Amino acid sequence: MRTRKGLLIAVTACAAMFAGGAWAQLAPGFQMALMAEERPAEEKERDASRMPAEVLDFVGIGEGMTVLEAIAGGGWYTEVLSAAVGPEGTVYSQNAARFQERVGEMAAARAERLGNVEVIYTEGSAIDLPAPADAAFTALNLHDMANRGDEAGLAFLGGIYDALAPGGVFGIVDHTGIAGQDNAELHRMEASKARELIAQAGFTIEAESDILMNPDDDHTLRVFDPAIQGVTDRMLFRARKPE
Repeated sequence: MRTRKGLLIAVTACAAMFAGGAWAQLAPGFQMALMAEERPAEEKERDASRMPAEVLDFVGIGEGMTVLEAIAGGGWYTEVLSAAVGPEGTVYSQNAARFQERVGEMAAARAERLGNVEVIYTEGSAIDLPAPADAAFTALNLHDMANRGDEAGLAFLGGIYDALAPGGVFGIVDHTGIAGQDNAELHRMEASKARELIAQAGFTIEAESDILMNPDDDHTLRVFDPAIQGVTDRMLFRARKPE
């Protein structure tokens, strides 16, 4: 049902600079960490469709990096990012303060178990870190902000931009929508709108990948519909804050 071509679509000439140069490597033991007995079985089951190693390798997140995870939600990617950066790296798992009651206990337990995760809760779009992050990542969140209007989408992206060090990389995953559908109701967004907002926020889009594409998703169902939940057609961008 899901393509495995792994085709990378260069969006700007910047992508070429990284093809032959140094690139972040996933920490040794990445796969073992994902297989750990302590990791919830229901989270392991999502690996087949979410392809964590391929996604983070494409974005360029790896060993020793400091990573901001924007709107971490329940923490599936927190675990994956923790494994990617290893014990010498740090993951700042961020959620809005209003979600602390909902996810706080689970997030705190996960952070204690993993050892390289710090949980933070923020008000508004500003994200204050002890030092600028090497990388940022957000999954299935941009549509929620953008569907409230460009101002909300840009505020969300602006907070991430400000938290990144110059030259920092930014990975974005989201549910793909198409023109003519009520994407706000469906919890999707058009790729063209994502590109527009990412660029307006000041990032350079380096590349896109089709590894999370699902051609069997016709983009007419809400992402929570049992027929498509967990296997929606998804866009994946690698962007960068200019030096």
